[in-house]
Amino acid sequence: MNKKEVTKPMHVQVAERVIEALKAGTAPWQIPWDAGGVPFVLPYNLQSGKRYRGINSLSLLMSGREDPRWMTYKQAEESGFQVRKGEKSMMIQFVKTSDERTKRDASGKVLHDELGKPITEKMQLSHAIVCNAYVFNADQIDGIPKLELEKPGGLWQPLERAENLISSSRAIINHVNSGNAFYDPSKDAITVPHKDWFSGGDKYYATLLHELGHWTGHKDRLNRDMGNGFGSESYAREELKAEIASMLLGQEIGIGHDPGQHYAYVESWISILENNPFEIFSASMDAERIFGYVTNLEKVREVSSEENELAALKATPLKTVNYLTTGDKIQYNGSVYEVLGHLKQGRLKMLESLNGNAFTLSHQDKLYSALSFLKTQMGKEESQREGQSLLARSDDHSTEINR
Repeated sequence: MNKKEVTKPMHVQVAERVIEALKAGTAPWQIPWDAGGVPFVLPYNLQSGKRYRGINSLSLLMSGREDPRWMTYKQAEESGFQVRKGEKSMMIQFVKTSDERTKRDASGKVLHDELGKPITEKMQLSHAIVCNAYVFNADQIDGIPKLELEKPGGLWQPLERAENLISSSRAIINHVNSGNAFYDPSKDAITVPHKDWFSGGDKYYATLLHELGHWTGHKDRLNRDMGNGFGSESYAREELKAEIASMLLGQEIGIGHDPGQHYAYVESWISILENNPFEIFSASMDAERIFGYVTNLEKVREVSSEENELAALKATPLKTVNYLTTGDKIQYNGSVYEVLGHLKQGRLKMLESLNGNAFTLSHQDKLYSALSFLKTQMGKEESQREGQSLLARSDDHSTEINR
């Protein structure tokens, strides 16, 4: 990154690179990828395991690096790695709402803990500030283990997961015997061809999820400007948001991404970004909102289902366990998941017995929630067996959760 580039706002830098990529047909959401081939993984921070969001994700995707893992120089040092001399970083931005400072007593003296280390405290800032950070790709860092990507499909069959997202939305979906796929805001309904019009289920669901992205823009949901019909600038903006969201959803559930039907908007997207570079920031943020809205529908449905099932348990409240720890072995989806140990940032080192896969699990992962839930139920069932004589004397009857 040269000094002249650094003087430009990040959204301008990214917009210029996106325009260049659009003209070459290489923008990230223009490139189709096959769900059955090498897994497509969006850029994420190696230390935290969290995916980069919004404009940061687009910027890192266009860096030309194949490895999706990134980290700052300091993070690399903390992990025992070393950024190679002469390597150039990529700038990212984040919003800071709090700051950490050393705690002092009334006289201004620094306070220390029992180990002699200064005590720090988190302070809320009066207003949020945008900060820059600089990250390096795993290819630029010595000592990082070779990247091992999970096999496509994982715990969920991709098409099953896609169907679950669609059904969780409760959107009105009309199937027709034609090649048309669209969302009609006036009727709040999606129209798509029948499944047999597509060469594969992944393409059917990719198309349907793209239209579901438009569906989120209704005034009763995310309330976006949906445009004034094909050919208008506002309509092209909406297509850009939905297409980036489709890329995010395709990676999330492993159904692939097929942008072929949306090449008609390329010239409009170039024109929009040339006239207002900030549109790439706006589009990427709205795409993240679409992604969050659609995936959250699934979570809400699951929580509601679990609450209904838990309400059926009329036994005396029993102790619960809502965390995983070393030595836990939990049966799930025909396999056994064992916790081998604890890593930084609260992550766990895991082993899946069916395929012998070792992997890292974070508290934010859906699998963590499922395993901790099952562990809780195992604890409850054990307590229920211990108190069987007490339950027999009561009129309450427990209903087992169907797992």
